[in-house]
Amino acid sequence: MSVYLLVLFLAVLLHDGKATIELQSCSNPDAVRVAEEALEQINHDRTDGYILTLNRLYDLSRTPNQEKGGSVYNLTIDVLETQCHSFSRKPWKQCEVRELSNIPVYGECQVYVHVDAKVKLQSYFCALREVPATAVLHVCPDCPTADNLNEPVIKETAQLSLQKFNKESQLANYFTLENITKASLQWVIGPAYFVEFTILETVCSKEADVTVLTHCPPMNCQFAHRGFCKGSHVTLEETFIITNPVGKDASSFQKRESVDVKCEIYEPQASTAEEQAHAKAASGHLEHHQHNHTHLHPHEHVHSVTQATDSTIPNPKGHLGRIVFEPASPRSAPTASSCPAARRHNLGLRNPLL
Repeated sequence: MSVYLLVLFLAVLLHDGKATIELQSCSNPDAVRVAEEALEQINHDRTDGYILTLNRLYDLSRTPNQEKGGSVYNLTIDVLETQCHSFSRKPWKQCEVRELSNIPVYGECQVYVHVDAKVKLQSYFCALREVPATAVLHVCPDCPTADNLNEPVIKETAQLSLQKFNKESQLANYFTLENITKASLQWVIGPAYFVEFTILETVCSKEADVTVLTHCPPMNCQFAHRGFCKGSHVTLEETFIITNPVGKDASSFQKRESVDVKCEIYEPQASTAEEQAHAKAASGHLEHHQHNHTHLHPHEHVHSVTQATDSTIPNPKGHLGRIVFEPASPRSAPTASSCPAARRHNLGLRNPLL
């Protein structure tokens, strides 16, 4: 019955002289190019979370647009989460896929794009989910497993990691915790906790005592720096021997804690845009003045950013679609020929979930 309705629908479109839906192959180079460019624009549109990478083109259709020219593509794209946070603004092809040891996430995106000389993203909806811990441990019994972000020990791990970063960094200002984005637990000799979190620059200088952080507000400014951190907290119990008063040895334990952290700090987009605007303006003058836009105090920056007319200013993000976390649901078979395409990654799973 569904096949009959599809044939009838196509016949009506032809009769009315309107655009017809054309089915293509998921391995067609032009279709793959459209999917790749669409995903790049999805990542650019996002305001939080991690950059997504293309795993395969699952299904597609193309409808010629007789009024505006070009074509409208309806794409179903299978995606994987990478280790790059969206703050980094890195191209997805430069980001490593989350493997089994990094709480892998997979999902699918329904994407609409208009294609003429360029690929222009119209809208998208992505549903993501973590690979179940049972599937991970079946292949990698020693791999960390996801932990609750709200657990006190996870929050403590993030705070300890941030304290270490603030103490050791050479930046001018302190940073404060913004969001915990990932958490996992692994048992080695003792429990090991791993966190990923974002941080935000504060108005407090590193010249002040660290105690100011208890009442130090984040920098409320478009030029505030943000960062993405990976931290860990390992507690080891060590056995040592003590001698009691009667001369007999007795065993006891002491705890030794180890904290590690690594952060990437990103230059604000507003600073990059303003720097480009200054460079553009300076190109029309004989005398060029250098401007430093890597300030680390809200009162150091006195330039205003040109709005609307300057094409270098980034467009608002997050307005073309949304991404949600939800369980997998049954999928219909692809309608296009030679679909889906082959997976680029299988995460090492014995029974691929993608």
